[in-house]
Amino acid sequence: MRLAIFGTGGVGGYFGARLAASGNDVAFIARGRHLAVMREHGLQIKSPLGDVTVKPVQASDDPAAIGPVDAVLFCVKLYDTETAAAKLKPLLGPDTAVISLQNGVDSEARIEAIVGQGHVVGGVAYISAVIDAPGVVRHLNTQAKLAYGELNGKPSARIEHFHAACQKAGFTCELSNDIDVLIWEKFVMLASMAAVTGVTRSPIGPILADTDTRALFVDAMREVAAVARAKGIALAPDVVERTLKFAGQLPAAMKASLAHDLDRGNRIEIEGLSGAVGRLGQAAGVPTPVHRAV
Repeated sequence: MRLAIFGTGGVGGYFGARLAASGNDVAFIARGRHLAVMREHGLQIKSPLGDVTVKPVQASDDPAAIGPVDAVLFCVKLYDTETAAAKLKPLLGPDTAVISLQNGVDSEARIEAIVGQGHVVGGVAYISAVIDAPGVVRHLNTQAKLAYGELNGKPSARIEHFHAACQKAGFTCELSNDIDVLIWEKFVMLASMAAVTGVTRSPIGPILADTDTRALFVDAMREVAAVARAKGIALAPDVVERTLKFAGQLPAAMKASLAHDLDRGNRIEIEGLSGAVGRLGQAAGVPTPVHRAV
């Protein structure tokens, strides 16, 4: 299968490398020093599940140099969505799937507004991975899963083909006929953990150990779930309770990527996380005071 990884950070780098190592034709879109090192030394994955190096690696900062592919894994930061989507055209054939693995819940609509209907596929990445150094992606734990599905919930040859490629690559994968539910379930956790670890400048352990910040985290999750249900997303009744239990099993020192970016003085995805909760809540008539404050 011919694939393009648009955004070779932790998520795109890890899954793209696994797909390439299993025999797929994978091209990576990257930039700067990361791209230069990949071209010279390949792309290295350091993981508790086993290291892998892709060398030589197809890598470019120009999608036109790659040409049409069967599927694009769209892994850019939320604030780069429109800019990156505008560069997708050279990668698109008549039936190319653009699988968004971004953190937000409105990415698919934003991409579709630029590339047109029929290309965009929903996706969710469950992994903690970062660029450790130029050309090197470090996987931080043993969770590495992709879920994906057509937005209309119907089967398609292209997504089944991609699913087969993921199975061959050896990581956990799920073909879903209700991908919107999985996207919003993850967003309950993601947006809320980003909010509380960012605004408190604290990792999840101390947040859950303190009565007030634990309540803040729970309220943030309840707001996201309420917005989802107002939009017709069939979240499970116990989604907040299950997510809180999951958070309690995380390493106490864990922070959301937004909090790490905040610590480093980098641009953060707040408008696509708490900002989206506030905007969508307002449109649906659902109060979201925690996320609006964050």
